[in-house]
Amino acid sequence: MKITLPAILALLVLPAFALAEDEKDHMQRMAQEHKHDKPTATPAAMAEPARPVTAEEVTYGTVDGKPVRGYLARPKDAKGTLPGLLVIHEWWGLNDNIRAMTRRLAGEGYQALAVDLMGGAVAETPDAAMKQMEAVSKDRASAEDNLRDAYAFLEKNGAPKIGVIGWCFGGGWSLNTAMLLPDKIDAVVIYYGGVTADKGKLTPIQAPILGLFGGKDKGIPVEGVRAFEKSLKELNKNAVVQIYEDADHAFANASGGNYNAEAAKDAWQRTTAFLGKHLK
Repeated sequence: MKITLPAILALLVLPAFALAEDEKDHMQRMAQEHKHDKPTATPAAMAEPARPVTAEEVTYGTVDGKPVRGYLARPKDAKGTLPGLLVIHEWWGLNDNIRAMTRRLAGEGYQALAVDLMGGAVAETPDAAMKQMEAVSKDRASAEDNLRDAYAFLEKNGAPKIGVIGWCFGGGWSLNTAMLLPDKIDAVVIYYGGVTADKGKLTPIQAPILGLFGGKDKGIPVEGVRAFEKSLKELNKNAVVQIYEDADHAFANASGGNYNAEAAKDAWQRTTAFLGKHLK
């Protein structure tokens, strides 16, 4: 069966589940959201961490017999063990923007590991990103093994607690990781990723959740986000969902066309406070 362009775009934010809405309409909205998008380096995207960090490329696992490499950052002056963070990239792949964000997270006092679910590929255009997404969608089991290995890597590095954070495609996979490792993940941050209201899938999650979404996001409609929030509340989960009414999809990506500095700043403050509370 041929995978169409709209179908691949749908998989961008729906790695494990579908929103409670007409699938065709959803795919059309996502296609529109990313039609003219392109990552562009900006000073804001390369913001320095709050404290000096060290960073390096590391091999954190083996999937399908092949080594998997990621990007590990930690505070330069760190002593003893540090809580860990799994950092999951957008559909562009593990690019310089995600590396910079990983260093910023490390500067807050974490050993932050940016995983690579794209096999080293980094896209500069939506078409290239969609081809990468097609490869991931055809082999979900390998992506899940990848994340298990990443968790094990941080665990072996002595991380007493481990959280997960991701944006867009990575935001959906952040929630997916919490469902994959429901009794291991200690904090979950979702930036405008695909969510579900299915209580059967949400019930096993034990970690607190922070969800950050844009009110103008046509790819991740507010109605679906509210349904997700409602299910979490009915399940008595420790969860906070923040919707920025004037923000669009990918509002926190300073290298993208929808960057909203005000919403991004508030989301970052919420993120660091949330992670500090639950991982430190």
